[in-house]
Amino acid sequence: MLEHGGRLRLAAQRHGIPLSDLLDLSTGVAPYHPPLPSIADSAWARLPEPDDGLQAAARRYYGAQALLPVAGSQAAIQALPRLRRAARVGVVSPCYAEHAAAWRRAGHRLLELSEAGVPRALEQLDVLLVVNPNNPTGQLIAPQRLLDWHDELAARGGWLVVDEAFMDCTPEHSLAAYSHLPGLLVLRSFGKFFGLAGARLGFVLAESALLQALAELLGPWTVNGPTRQLGSVLLADSAGQQLQHQRLVADGQRLAELLRRHDLAPLGGCALFQWWVAAEAAQLHEFLARRGILTRLFAQPSSLRFGLPTDAGWQRLDHALQAYREQHP
Repeated sequence: MLEHGGRLRLAAQRHGIPLSDLLDLSTGVAPYHPPLPSIADSAWARLPEPDDGLQAAARRYYGAQALLPVAGSQAAIQALPRLRRAARVGVVSPCYAEHAAAWRRAGHRLLELSEAGVPRALEQLDVLLVVNPNNPTGQLIAPQRLLDWHDELAARGGWLVVDEAFMDCTPEHSLAAYSHLPGLLVLRSFGKFFGLAGARLGFVLAESALLQALAELLGPWTVNGPTRQLGSVLLADSAGQQLQHQRLVADGQRLAELLRRHDLAPLGGCALFQWWVAAEAAQLHEFLARRGILTRLFAQPSSLRFGLPTDAGWQRLDHALQAYREQHP
């Protein structure tokens, strides 16, 4: 299993800090969510049904012609490599490590690429994986550039897989409207933007034949009934989405400004996180962890990803960074 953010109980045990005292900035999940609807008893008592309105609400929200709900986009990341025979797979790196791990486990050949290196490598590839906006760098690749790469891959039966888990606050960059094109697969995460990672809901946007193959691989009832009802309501609530969007964008800017005040200017980021690159990343990570503030540490390159605080967490992070700078000017 790869290392991820979260795991608060382990962190509390490791640092001897009560679970309730931890400030978790280690994930890119929104730290707040829209008001939750009540869940009907029938959602708990009956098997989920595919015509319950979830797909329709998601198609409208994402602007996609066809999609498949999955138990978080992680379920699709692990399953998609099983739909292709031995392939040459390029991954624009650094990015979310589960993509490369899943394709390696399935026996495919992996090539890690920079964005600049993609055009030279494209003719050698069967599949290209892109996280957009990237995690952890926050970098965005222009839609037209991605579509050009897709055209070259699709002309010989290849795939472009675009993980848009952090796209909700920049929908103008999404390829969702093109996801019906053969060879284009777009992954979307419900939990990150809506702040409900525990619901385990994501979507694969693609042509119908590929979605059918993926559905057969995953089997029935992959998303539970209560989550389907929750998703149906929130994906149809445009007013709630607008408020969530506005708050996240404002807080993303606030976090970037806070880090700059302490000479920790982010090299990248998006509304849900900021990314700081420095040789001392592990040192700051440990300094904050001992004070109950969890960040996400990356070794290559040496860097930290900061998620969004809420309420008193802003002042707590500010004071901790000030203390760090006083000890490490």
